[in-house]
Amino acid sequence: MPVVNRIADYATEMKTWRQHLHQIPELALDLPKTAAYVAERLREIGVDELHQGIAMSGMVAIINGQEAGPTIGLRADMDALPIPEETGVDYLSQHSGNMHACGHDGHTTMLLGAAKYLAETRNFAGRVALIFQPAEEAIGGARIMVEEGIMDRFDISEVYALHNAPGLPVGAFLTAPGALMAAVDTFHVHIQGLGGHGAMPHETRDPVMAACGIAQAIQTIISRNHHTLEDLVVSVTQIHTGTVDNVIPDTAYINGTVRTFNPEVQAMVMRRMEEIVAGQAASYGVTATLDYEVGYPATVNNAEKSRFAVDVAAEISGAENVEADGGREMGAEDFSYMLNARPGAYLFLGQGDSAGLHHPKYDFNDDISPIGASFFARLVERAQPLG
Repeated sequence: MPVVNRIADYATEMKTWRQHLHQIPELALDLPKTAAYVAERLREIGVDELHQGIAMSGMVAIINGQEAGPTIGLRADMDALPIPEETGVDYLSQHSGNMHACGHDGHTTMLLGAAKYLAETRNFAGRVALIFQPAEEAIGGARIMVEEGIMDRFDISEVYALHNAPGLPVGAFLTAPGALMAAVDTFHVHIQGLGGHGAMPHETRDPVMAACGIAQAIQTIISRNHHTLEDLVVSVTQIHTGTVDNVIPDTAYINGTVRTFNPEVQAMVMRRMEEIVAGQAASYGVTATLDYEVGYPATVNNAEKSRFAVDVAAEISGAENVEADGGREMGAEDFSYMLNARPGAYLFLGQGDSAGLHHPKYDFNDDISPIGASFFARLVERAQPLG
């Protein structure tokens, strides 16, 4: 079965929705224009319930089926990124410095398209809970929505989400029956030394050299402290210190990211980082503090729900265009909190050749909106059939 015919009829309307959302990118939890636009579309569509103000700008819309049954959750993220846009499209961001560089405008559109179809046809039992989530890119809006009780409040039994994938052929699906994306942590190292004249380093306790030593030592965690078959990324991404060429500064700052799947590996990294920062600081005669922030957990699909989602994807795009066990990657996703709360699956949907995610030239491919909407709609109809 290809794209649902009725949803194909929405293609022009969905394109209009998506390109409007593209023009009003907003960040984190504060999405007033985005949330208002989505709520207006949902009211026009005719959802049975609309619950707003969850995690500040998030909402859950309920559509009732024709018979009693469970509630299936479908999630779309709505927030954008603080990136100046360089696409040159005629629907360019109107919010200077912000853009939809990850395709959340498209994710929201796909879920709205599914909502329109499901509200018209209601060819399913039970209910569907349409979850429109803020702050995927920062803070963790999914965590906040779960903590605010959406799973119990709306009696959601299983939950699913899609993410567009540049470089994957248009309409192709990819997922895995288990771990799909990594846990993500952030580390900050604050170094306090004693500055002075660049010509008199013997009178200083140099935080620049300490920062170099700490950064290099941190990278040995991968090469010397973990098993090579365990996926692990430790990347120092920022070092800030100094002002001019003839002054040794008082302070330095190091920042970076850690990606893991195994909690034991994560704990090892935390322990070794504490030891390295303390030891290197002592060796350079400075003081240093480590602030290690545990972030999103690993995104782990339920194996049974993943197989079910793959079957639905094959209906839409053909089995030859669905990779059921595409392996795992070191990116992260806060949908992990929802998957920790309920069984479900997360899939990637190919959007063809384009700039990569989080790139200033990225733009969502409107041609895949009917494909994603059809996937969501058939997921509901097959998970909760009438009769």
